[in-house]
Parts: sequence; C-alpha cells; structure tokens
Amino acid sequence: MLSRTADHLYWMARYTERAENTVRMLDVSYRMSLLPRNNGSSDDGWGAILAISELTDAYARSGRPLTARDVIEFVVLDRDNLSSVWNCLRAARENAHAVRGTLTAEMWETTNATWLEIRDMTPEKLQVTDLGEFFEWVKFRSHLLRGVTFGTMLHDDAFQFVRLGTFLERADNTARLLDVKYHNLLPQTESPTGTTDYYQWGALLRSVSAFETYRHVYRDVITPYKVAELLILNHAMPRSLHACVDEVNDILGEIANLHSAEAARQAGELHATLHYGRMDDIFDTGLHPWLERFLERINRLGDRIGDNFLVPVAA
Repeated sequence: MLSRTADHLYWMARYTERAENTVRMLDVSYRMSLLPRNNGSSDDGWGAILAISELTDAYARSGRPLTARDVIEFVVLDRDNLSSVWNCLRAARENAHAVRGTLTAEMWETTNATWLEIRDMTPEKLQVTDLGEFFEWVKFRSHLLRGVTFGTMLHDDAFQFVRLGTFLERADNTARLLDVKYHNLLPQTESPTGTTDYYQWGALLRSVSAFETYRHVYRDVITPYKVAELLILNHAMPRSLHACVDEVNDILGEIANLHSAEAARQAGELHATLHYGRMDDIFDTGLHPWLERFLERINRLGDRIGDNFLVPVAA
C-alpha cells in the first residue's frame, strides 16, 4: 500500500476517535459539574479538561475565563484550536476525501454527512443546543463510521490502518483521562460512604462506556483501585489500555514490512507490560508516573509507525 494512502486512512480514524473521546471527556465534566462538590468549586474539572488535551496554555492565550460555557465552546468549536471537535471532524473528512476511492460509499457518506452537519455550528447555536444530545450525536457518528467500516470495507491492509489509528488514539486518550480525573477525584474518597463519590466515579466510568461493565466484572461498590484496574489491565474492556495495545500489537503483525521491526518490538514490549502487569506494582510505582511513562511509550510508538509506514513529516 502507498504510504500516502495509509497516512490518510490512519489519520481519518485518529481524528474521528479524537473527536469522540473529546466529547466523552466534556460529557463527564459536564455531568460532574451538576453534582455537589465538597470544595464548592467546579473550576478544577474544567481545568482538567484542558490539561488532558494539553490545551492549558492555548486556552490562557485566548483570554477566556475558566467557565463551563467558555471551555466547552473552545474545545468544541474554536477554529484556532486544532484539537477542537470541529477541527477534528473537518480533518477526518479531508483525509477521507483524499482517499475516497479506497473507502466504501457508506464510509464516505457517513464521514461527509458528519462534517456537513457540524460545519455551520456556531457558539450561538451551541448555546441553545442540549449539550447531552450534542455529545451523544458526536459519539453516535463515530460509532456509525466504525460500524460501516467493519461491515463494508474489505479487511485488507487499508482496513488495518484504519483500526491502527483508532486504537492508538484510544489508548492515548484513556490514559490521559484516567491520569487527570483519577487524581482530581481521589481526595473525595476520604469519605468512603459519600454518595457524591459514587456518582463522581460513576460519571468517570460512563465517560468510557464502562459503568455497566464495572458492575458486571466486580459486582461491588465503585472503588478507585478497581476503576484503575478495569481501565488499565482488563483486556476484555474495549477502551482499556490492555485491549487497545492488544489490537495495535496484532495489527502491526498483519502489516509488517522490511522496516517495521522496531515498531513491532516497541508494541510487543508495551503489550507484555500490560499483559503481565499487576495493579499492586503499578500503584507501588505511582499511578501518575506509570501513566506518564505509558503516554511517552505510546507516543514514541506512534512516531515509529509514522516513520515506518506513513508519509514522512516535513522537517
């Protein structure tokens, strides 16, 4: 496969997944902002959204106050924010258009229709839109594209590059979400019987569609330790780090070329860390340092994949 074609497919998938994960993070912060907080402030939650996406400095330069309305507008619609949902869906559509002949009609129509619907969205329109419904719409459009991709695209190398972009992006976002939200919520656990704790942790699980999964796996009250275990080591949980790296490792085996041995080695090493890892060892290391190290490794793997398979980035 031509590296340019692989590049467009890979980034189409990454941008679509990024848009979905962004609204998942916004959704959980929005839900949490409606709940009572022991410290009486919800600013930390919106600051965490910016920290997760590494947008703190960009937001400060925009001069906006740290309010729910302004953060949501910035993260969803700001044209100058390259990671905004608007820009992600635009970039996904542009990448899809570049390889339209490789996509099925259903894939192109889904991606194009999603962009056409959000293209004319303005802050004024967003203000009168039910935010919960909007967040669900973005997630649904991402799910729809994933469904038609799996159901209509030939399962060849092109299909594998779409999946590769999806799972690398998902692993990165799950790690960022867990890192920031876990430490923001941890002080609340000093009152183990508090109902606020339950709803706060429940909202975090719902942000990765894991609330019902948690109840099924543990059949117990929600505890921070088990939330981290589910989102890091449970290979059967679709958005866990283990599940995502499982997929990346398998895909690299499918698309291996003469230059990809180092990418395969890095993926295999990361997979072994998760496959044989134990939560007690992770907590002994410190969850934050462990997740920072994971993000460094997954981003280095992404760079190596870019060097081995995709269009080289201009110096």
